[in-house]
Amino acid sequence: MKFNTQIKVLGMKSNKGMMDNGQTYDSTKVYVETALDDSKGNAKGFAVAEYTLGLSDEFAKYKHLPFPFMADATVEIVTTGKAQKTQLVELKPIELAKKAA
Repeated sequence: MKFNTQIKVLGMKSNKGMMDNGQTYDSTKVYVETALDDSKGNAKGFAVAEYTLGLSDEFAKYKHLPFPFMADATVEIVTTGKAQKTQLVELKPIELAKKAA
């Protein structure tokens, strides 16, 4: 299931390399402001959720932007049949979208 939403991107980090066992890794992490669950009355405010967005070269598309920034995001909820997770599929900074229009 895919849907679009606005998010506040607080930071991003590219990461590429090889572990000691020879396994390679290559990703961009996106840190998004996320509301805390206040349904039990013991939390209030915001925290940061981490999402993966493509490979490490994805970071180059956004590193010139002032952080934090607002973005239109395409998000997808996927499941293995037992566990569900949310994936960040696409990110479009709002200010860039306004300038292009």
